[in-house]
Amino acid sequence: MSSEEASEKFGRWRLVVGDRPGLRRRRWPSGMVASGLTELPGRRPRGRTGPQPGDRVVRMAVAAESVDWLRQLLGHPFSLVQVRRLTVEVDNWRIPEGGWSGRLGPLRHVLTHQVRLPRAARGRAVVEIELKWSAPLRTVVAAIIPLLTPIRPMPRTASADVAAQDVLPTWLGPGQNVTTVSGALPPNNDIRAHDLVLTATGEPAPLEPPAATETSVVGADATTVAAPRPSDLYATTLAAGGYGAGTAGRPATVLVDLEQAVVTGRYGPFGASAGRAELTFTDAEDGWGYRLAGPDGVLRVGRIDRPWLDEEALTALATTGVVHCARVPARHPVAEAAFLVHLILAGLLVHVPDLPDAVGAHLADEVRDGLRADLPGRGEQDLEWEVRTVALRRSAMRLHASGFALPRLTADTFPSLVQVPSVSALLVTKRIQHVVEVVSAIEAQTYPNLEIVLCLHGVELPAELRARVARSSRPIEIMTLPPEHGFGEAIGAATARARGSLVTKFDDDDTYGPEHVWDLVLARHYSGAALVGKGAEFVYLQTLDTTVRRDAGVIEEYVSVVAGGTMLISRGDLEQVGGWRPVPRSIDRGLLDRVRRDGGLIYRTHPLGYVYQRRSDGHTWDPGLEYFLRGGGMQWSGLPRHREFGTESGLTGLTAMGVADAAEPWVARRR
Repeated sequence: MSSEEASEKFGRWRLVVGDRPGLRRRRWPSGMVASGLTELPGRRPRGRTGPQPGDRVVRMAVAAESVDWLRQLLGHPFSLVQVRRLTVEVDNWRIPEGGWSGRLGPLRHVLTHQVRLPRAARGRAVVEIELKWSAPLRTVVAAIIPLLTPIRPMPRTASADVAAQDVLPTWLGPGQNVTTVSGALPPNNDIRAHDLVLTATGEPAPLEPPAATETSVVGADATTVAAPRPSDLYATTLAAGGYGAGTAGRPATVLVDLEQAVVTGRYGPFGASAGRAELTFTDAEDGWGYRLAGPDGVLRVGRIDRPWLDEEALTALATTGVVHCARVPARHPVAEAAFLVHLILAGLLVHVPDLPDAVGAHLADEVRDGLRADLPGRGEQDLEWEVRTVALRRSAMRLHASGFALPRLTADTFPSLVQVPSVSALLVTKRIQHVVEVVSAIEAQTYPNLEIVLCLHGVELPAELRARVARSSRPIEIMTLPPEHGFGEAIGAATARARGSLVTKFDDDDTYGPEHVWDLVLARHYSGAALVGKGAEFVYLQTLDTTVRRDAGVIEEYVSVVAGGTMLISRGDLEQVGGWRPVPRSIDRGLLDRVRRDGGLIYRTHPLGYVYQRRSDGHTWDPGLEYFLRGGGMQWSGLPRHREFGTESGLTGLTAMGVADAAEPWVARRR
């Protein structure tokens, strides 16, 4: 929108976003001290009426307590104020990983922008930007956020344009194809203006009909007029609010923005001995209050209309593994359900045995059942508690993330948009004895949109094996390369055959659980990293017929190295950094280095569902068995038999690897 189109002009205005005492008593930019002030949430400007949606502010200064609070501005009506010059200061900013630099998001008519970050790992971050024409504050802030925190949208071959009309759900996030308006929807004479409209009521939203177009028919005297089709006139409409969206006659489904809601840098503690907290929904703040208390007293009090957990709350819950809630009052069912989801996404095992149906109706069945399920027994191994926590978080992410759940809510109108990003599993091998086993592991993945690219490097499959692989339940591409090609060239050739938007590497001699690919896709979404993977924490030593759990470094963090057999990256990001290096060995390290040189982040998610195998037939990298036995972690005889690792009884390949009777339960031992 040009500056002449705005309804009213304010020369200067200040905005405070956050609830830390004294946030507004700060050193403001020169010339802004005496200007009007609006405080969010909830506090009105003093002395005069502040800018309203659609009003124009020539120069605005925003002071945000944190990046999370800055994100909350995207869901506030004030974000529809028009701005031309903007200064954003984030007090509590922390660099995601040393050396990282963000990039300005899509924004039109930028004249200048400047970023000032603290020399230390944390401190105050300042962004200044000037536009040729005014734009909604929400649009400008959405472009600034990628300068302060990593964001990497999910790759899509088709998606809906979303218009939020008189509602501003925070779970939409800073989406590129999102329009927020107050009042009438903008028309478009050439194409349907929007595909999905979010309103407070969910009533169908008729759009301005596109103008009929006259088309001359070659070789005829007649002229045809194309009448608009009904599908051109109406967008799919959902009822939306601050916590979710729903269709007519159905309860709203809780939706979350994973980029904000998932807590990175936290993993555990797990087990019966981990700290426990009791969640109570209180009458404070008109029934919007909550309290988390541990054995030694209150850990945190807050409001459920701010469901995300800030840094102070996470610090208070650092030693907590389980949150129990005896009673959910169902005063604000959608908000209470949303708060439970945010606790799960913070990495906590949440237990609500008597969850009311009125609250559970806003949750996916899998999440609702997980909240009500009995906790593991106190005699269970810590691994079982860890698996339960990870599984509940995984369910909440893929069933309540707006990027996945919103297309499902519109499936009746746009069935093809429900498809998750396509993934190609790259398997380059010279060892045909492992082919059937690893192909079976890929087939067993729960991820729905997955193909296999099998590259036989200098070998041929016997007819019987080739017939078995060709009958794969997954789409499969089989190719053969002569041995003269190096390993890097071979995986590059396999990548060229891949059709997926994302590619992930499988090693022929490792073990993969059925949720492995889902874990990687989700990690890429919420971390914003260019490349994601898992650590080689569970290691099977074939010569000892023993699996050890070693300390492989930080978990759920930005790192410099992940296990090569777990790497996932988008096809576009891979090609942008130059693809794979044509080296005969260490191709994984070559790609990791290229990603970092290009400014991309690498993220290590949880280690479950992957066992790195050291087999007796040798490896190109061999530091010796002692290297993997250091640290004194848990040990298992053979492979740990667990559904999370795809090693439950009766699975193909266990006996061949020297594991005793697969029907016997596995037993862990501590060194």
